[in-house]
Amino acid sequence: MSWQLKALRVFLRLGVKRSLRRQRDSFSARRSFAFGAWLNARGRPWQAFHADTLGPCAALWTSPGESGGPVILYFHGGGYVTGSPRTHAPLARYLARRADVPVCLPQYRLAPEHPFPAAFEDAVAVWEALIARGHAPGRIVLGGDSAGGGLALALLAHLCATGQPGPAALFAFSPFADLTLSGASLRENARSEILLPAERLATLRARILQGADPADPRISPLFGDFTGAPPVFLQVARTEILRDDALRMAEALRAQGAEVRCDVWGNLPHVWQFFPGWLPEARRALDQVAEFLRARLAHGAGPGAVTGGDAGTGPRAP
Repeated sequence: MSWQLKALRVFLRLGVKRSLRRQRDSFSARRSFAFGAWLNARGRPWQAFHADTLGPCAALWTSPGESGGPVILYFHGGGYVTGSPRTHAPLARYLARRADVPVCLPQYRLAPEHPFPAAFEDAVAVWEALIARGHAPGRIVLGGDSAGGGLALALLAHLCATGQPGPAALFAFSPFADLTLSGASLRENARSEILLPAERLATLRARILQGADPADPRISPLFGDFTGAPPVFLQVARTEILRDDALRMAEALRAQGAEVRCDVWGNLPHVWQFFPGWLPEARRALDQVAEFLRARLAHGAGPGAVTGGDAGTGPRAP
């Protein structure tokens, strides 16, 4: 375990997690997240990105995407209520450099102003806009973290269920994939979780859904149809409350014939990949994803290009 990880775990558990318990609304959460992201980035790396519009959504690119060229379509996390392309600029920049593929970060609509299914509708619209620009589905990789990982999986389920050509691959960091909140790790890891207060998830869900069905696969891809899905790479920490969202997602994908690699790491924060400028563990995780993406894009769409381990296996950190 790096000394940086030791320090970050203390800061997140004693500072950020306590703050999340006290936040009364999504607007204060956005201010806190934006400030924390600014500290993490040590500046404003997004200022060097390229502004764009895809369908109804503003977007940032790490570098201009060539028509027909490969692209990573990355959906930021933030519980569907916070986060933006700017907050995730360091992660996107590092991944783009290591994979040698431009990353596109769309600004999808957030709850509570825009409850479900607004984010899903925006994800579909952005996908269709990329296709309309000449990006072949098999040259696009879907990715995301936490809620953004769930959104990427929901988009993939939609493409599979409607028989549309799908992406070359998908990767997700600690995806929020089940808003029925039925995963055992929500209870088992409530104390070991470094960042997210488990007791606030029901309140978060109410802000997102505003009465909608939590089992709808457009918000809970765990219950989606993934027939014909491309290879999927998931990363999650064993001590976080969303551990079982990732593990059960991997099981559901495999049961429907998808090739899945699900790496379970050790006692790390939720979406530790968010900190590539600080954590060696974040860089190592992102390097593995970049290798996966290079292999997938080199071989084109379709199963069989990259193999992975079973759910519950993979690199472990203390």
